[in-house]
Amino acid sequence: MLTLYTKPGACSLADHIALRWIGTPFDVRIVDATTMKAPPFLALNPAGAVPVLVDGDWALTQNAAILNYLADRFPEAALGGDGTLEGRAEVNRWLGLLNADLHPAFHPLFGSTKYLDDPDAIERTRKQAMRKIRGLFERLDAQLDGRDFLAGTRSIADPYLFVTLQWAKRLKLDLGGLDRLQAFDARMLADPGVRAAMAAEGIL
Repeated sequence: MLTLYTKPGACSLADHIALRWIGTPFDVRIVDATTMKAPPFLALNPAGAVPVLVDGDWALTQNAAILNYLADRFPEAALGGDGTLEGRAEVNRWLGLLNADLHPAFHPLFGSTKYLDDPDAIERTRKQAMRKIRGLFERLDAQLDGRDFLAGTRSIADPYLFVTLQWAKRLKLDLGGLDRLQAFDARMLADPGVRAAMAAEGIL
């Protein structure tokens, strides 16, 4: 059986939602910051971070890798595109933007710039991050024009986008005018698999 290690509201929620959509039996382990720094968890992921997916004797880390593995291991769930090479590439195009561009843009807002020890520099960094996030969300909003999902059909990219929207709402970032993203968020919040994952993590 698959085992997913997740922290409530972290990017690992995307993997949790994907597993709910797939419908395969799995075990979910909810961890906190202390658990992630303890030796048993560090043996699974020396970085001390979620997500971690354990499949038999193998532990896989990194969100994009786990999402792609799930899409490929369970092709019947159709979370890897429309079955064409172009469709698979489209999924990875948007997954890549979320993982490499949007997710890291949140880091200054989560306190990663405190080491600067300069309130003005920290605030400038935060404002720049908010501008970058807004610009990326505008691109994603445009991509949803005429689509319910980023790649046209439901895919592993969509839970990741949903997670970043939850972060944006929690941080009270400006999502005004991004009507397609807000409609996407509402659809996801009404989805049984999404709700089941959030309920299991205690964040519904």
